[in-house]
Amino acid sequence: MSRASEKLTRLLKPVVTGLGYELVGVEWSADTRGRKILRVYIDIDDQNGITVDDCERVSHQVSALLDVENPVAGTYVLEISSPGLDRPLFSLEHFEKFIGEPVRIQLFQPHEGQRRFKGWILAVEKDQVTVQTADGKQVNIPFEMIEKARLIPDYKAIMKGKSR
Repeated sequence: MSRASEKLTRLLKPVVTGLGYELVGVEWSADTRGRKILRVYIDIDDQNGITVDDCERVSHQVSALLDVENPVAGTYVLEISSPGLDRPLFSLEHFEKFIGEPVRIQLFQPHEGQRRFKGWILAVEKDQVTVQTADGKQVNIPFEMIEKARLIPDYKAIMKGKSR
């Protein structure tokens, strides 16, 4: 996670948790026209999950805070979202929570000759995530090297009514 994302996470977390939600994480991206997008992922311990009303409620409060604090230079689009089926993983705690689940990881720089790994989360120890790849290889990835990580949805299980 970049320092800018860490700073935004620290700023936004009290507002999001104060509204009764979990701040999963924040990420920057760009749309097809090159506009910057600040995406804030929220979740809730509720069987119904995140609704459009939840996103609107959080958006209103986060937008007001960002207007007052002005931590981001330039223009951007604020987007509040649920983590979705391909949930992003932003912290070691996220990796611990989803041990045994399939994951796709992209690194800032190559590790053991690769920047991208796909496999199952086996363990989290100290500051490393252990992943078992499809060929059975176990890779210990230092957390600080991880640029992006997302769970890989099991659509067959979802279609059968079995979800995480």
